[in-house]
Amino acid sequence: MSELKSIKLIVFDVDGVLTDGLIYANDLGVESKGFHVRDGFAIKAAMSLGVKVGVLTGRSSRCVTLRMAELGIELLQQGAVEKGSGFETLCQRAGVALEEAAYLGDDLNDLPAMLRCGYPMAVADAMPEVRDEARYVTHARGGHGAAREALEHVLKGQQRWDELLERYGV
Repeated sequence: MSELKSIKLIVFDVDGVLTDGLIYANDLGVESKGFHVRDGFAIKAAMSLGVKVGVLTGRSSRCVTLRMAELGIELLQQGAVEKGSGFETLCQRAGVALEEAAYLGDDLNDLPAMLRCGYPMAVADAMPEVRDEARYVTHARGGHGAAREALEHVLKGQQRWDELLERYGV
């Protein structure tokens, strides 16, 4: 797990990673998505330890903007047609080298980012080609705590998980 020690930034896809991939739209065209509360808690906890968190998505959605603002995520890029260059842009904004970043994805359009990052990860229900490129595959499906699991994996690999537990009296 020594490769995890150098990770300073973790970038997440949205649809199929931070959500279960379902998009709800009402008759007025208003879109909504479900975000797992444990993912949000883990993101904020990791950020409190100094881990940088970014979000990269191919779509643009107001509900994503609102949720990321609520979590305090400033490294957000929506409407990323080509995720490889989008990932590079987020790394530049964060002041982090590509090999110092991890990426959690689920579908083929995530592969360009996964192939550029230092530590590619996939959710349990990712496409087989995506799982094949991952160094870590979560047990949880996208939108069901996979982001939390990935963060826990990285923090444990950095031997920082106990630091987080201590904050909660464990």
